Amino acid sequence: MRRYETPRLVLRELDETFALTVLSYYQRNKDFLQEWEAERSEEFFTLEYQSERLRQDIELTKSGTVLKLWLFHKDDKDFFKTIDCINFSNIVRGILQSCILGYKLDKDELNKGYMTEALQKGIDIIFQEYQLHRIEAPIMPRNHASIQVVKKLGFENEGIAKKLLKVNGKWEDHMRWVLINEKC
Repeated sequence: MRRYETPRLVLRELDETFALTVLSYYQRNKDFLQEWEAERSEEFFTLEYQSERLRQDIELTKSGTVLKLWLFHKDDKDFFKTIDCINFSNIVRGILQSCILGYKLDKDELNKGYMTEALQKGIDIIFQEYQLHRIEAPIMPRNHASIQVVKKLGFENEGIAKKLLKVNGKWEDHMRWVLINEKC
């Protein structure tokens, strides 16, 4: 499984043996993430569900359509507590060469620069290893923290997609933030 490092973090793929770690993350952040994500059934918050989801993530990564990396502090040598996840999904080849970026951060790790640090590494991987041309990050207009992160990373706003994603039970408009790989 892939593993990458930044000055303060380890970014790595996880398999089903990390289901408890991922479940703990979602349980800790259930209320915090609710405003920004799809509605979650109670089944989502079970060990069995997270184990199956991690198995699926590995299969999707093998197929080349997803790259999902979980973040850990470098001093967490046993990878006990994940603080974040970055996800490059809907990887499309052919004439498009693009993907969709999603990410989430533990409520207790906000405003420490971890997301910017992790995403910079993820962008390098997607542009250099995957040789993709375009990354799109759909962000709700009221999500000012995420907008600040992508601005710092050089993303540009291409406009609004009306009722793009169903978030917390409601269809939400999203700004389309895009970063182009000028070397590709």
